[in-house]
Amino acid sequence: MSRALTTIGFDADDTLWHNERFFRVTQDRFAELLMDHTPDDMGPDTLERKLLDAEKRKLGAYGYGVKGFTLSMIETAIDVTEGRVPAAVIKELLEAGQMMLSFPIELLPHARTAVEAVAEDYRVVLVTKGDLLDQERKLAQSGLGDLFDAVEVVSEKTPQVYVDIFNRHGNGVEHALMAGNSMRSDVVPVVEAGGHGVYVPHGLVWEVEHAEAPAHSARFHEIPNLGALPSLVARLG
Repeated sequence: MSRALTTIGFDADDTLWHNERFFRVTQDRFAELLMDHTPDDMGPDTLERKLLDAEKRKLGAYGYGVKGFTLSMIETAIDVTEGRVPAAVIKELLEAGQMMLSFPIELLPHARTAVEAVAEDYRVVLVTKGDLLDQERKLAQSGLGDLFDAVEVVSEKTPQVYVDIFNRHGNGVEHALMAGNSMRSDVVPVVEAGGHGVYVPHGLVWEVEHAEAPAHSARFHEIPNLGALPSLVARLG
């Protein structure tokens, strides 16, 4: 008799280690740098919205991650100042982006123990979005790399992407489970593809990653943190 579960997928950023908080810190720095170069009625909230709009517009061209975020900051700075932003500010924005690529990796609670626990009996795959080099850097610094049977860095997480990944690294998506903090990327598309999607809430979530939970599906699950994942996997598997 075949096992109900054979493969466990993990998201990386803000599921296994902190990530979004570095974007928030840099975004605050972005607002500070532009404060003296924008109209008086353009406050931090307006700047944040314009930056988010730029990120959404450019996802297809820039992709996810620090490099796309940095380019979006520069584009927004030029736009909101009508081209008058000083070169010194552009330089500081570039430096802020470069600094993000060197922030130390800090694992979230239960991350290591959860991956170690399920790796004893299941294939374990890391499925993440973002810049390849940066994701490889973070995985190497996390100390978790040796626990994964495979690592997939993708441009987008869609149902078909999950079907392909779990066909390559398992017995199909119907025998797979994906755990992550993004309802839009880590849960909904997996459930739509026929797998189990496990939502692991994180206090900071990028607005683009919000989505309605597929609460109607028996393959949707929510746990308070990764510490509860091994017992869920054992029950389903």
